[in-house]
Amino acid sequence: MTVHSAAMTGRQDQNTGTRQVRDGHRFDVDRLETWLHVHVDGFQGPLDVSQFKGGQSNPTYLLQAASGSYVLRRKPPGQLLKSAHAVDREYRVISALHASGFPAPRPYILCEDAEIIGTMFYVMEFVDGRIFWELDLPGMEAAEREAIYDNVNETIARLHTIDHEAIGLGDFGVPGNYFERQISRWTRQYRASETGTVAAMDKLIEWLPGNIPTDDSASVVHGDFRLDNMVLHPTEPRVIAVLDWELSTIGHPLADFTYHLMAWQMPEIGIGSVGLAGKPLADLGIPDEDAYIARYCERTGRDDGIPGRDFYSAFNFFRLAAILQGIAGRVRDGTAASAHASQAVKAVQPLADLGWTHAAKHG
Repeated sequence: MTVHSAAMTGRQDQNTGTRQVRDGHRFDVDRLETWLHVHVDGFQGPLDVSQFKGGQSNPTYLLQAASGSYVLRRKPPGQLLKSAHAVDREYRVISALHASGFPAPRPYILCEDAEIIGTMFYVMEFVDGRIFWELDLPGMEAAEREAIYDNVNETIARLHTIDHEAIGLGDFGVPGNYFERQISRWTRQYRASETGTVAAMDKLIEWLPGNIPTDDSASVVHGDFRLDNMVLHPTEPRVIAVLDWELSTIGHPLADFTYHLMAWQMPEIGIGSVGLAGKPLADLGIPDEDAYIARYCERTGRDDGIPGRDFYSAFNFFRLAAILQGIAGRVRDGTAASAHASQAVKAVQPLADLGWTHAAKHG
């Protein structure tokens, strides 16, 4: 996927493009090619396979063939946490959203037969465009940054206003009690992958269940809605594909949106994109957090804004810390999908501390 050459620094360079398939993620390419000939309309070999650099969860591969380019997402090999890496759910949600006109990649086929490449996988279109790993979008004019952020805002608002029952996702998640279920889920996964004591996580696990808001809205939620999980048009300030739906479900739209807001709150802790905290946003053309929230609320009809924002922030820092602890556990077990996954281990403590800071502000 192409990116601005001016932005090819730091994380942009580290996460952009492909590499040879990692030793632990190799499979029989000839067998996959034979299967694709049978199951993907119009597929023509020969097939060349490389692995995307970015991503720390489900291994993702670029398939290049005479008939064009495709993307394959698979469950990682090895012992996995229950309910994690559900590529079949990813396939289902992008299928429904793509058919509705939302910018999700076109899905081709899901393969549940683990005998083909060793684990379940699906194949989707390769969307050629720009992926940005730096939130301040270096090398751009302020007007383009402003337009990109406004379109990203419109995209998440659009997602949260889709009638999920009308597009066949009425049973994609359990309705109601979203935060209760999420806190329980991520507590279990955190405990299962725990590699040491983090006092702030223990406090959040105790505090969060007793402070859940009464608003019980429901929509499709992405679960990891970040700038680097979007493909932008090669030349226009427009999202043409939202990627990485592994954590999607029917959930609370404000959980999803306030997770997205962490871009404005996140300090530099060595993972993902460098946050916008402390950046000269007005000079850059990027809206501040309050202005960005106001635009989202306008688009989604939330006249009262987001009451109790500190609960949502506490929850999201807790959730991200638990996700990264899961990656840390897989580093321990030798099954992490990214060469950079070990950085996640160091991020759990500061994320948990930030979460507890928001919990204390909430009261």
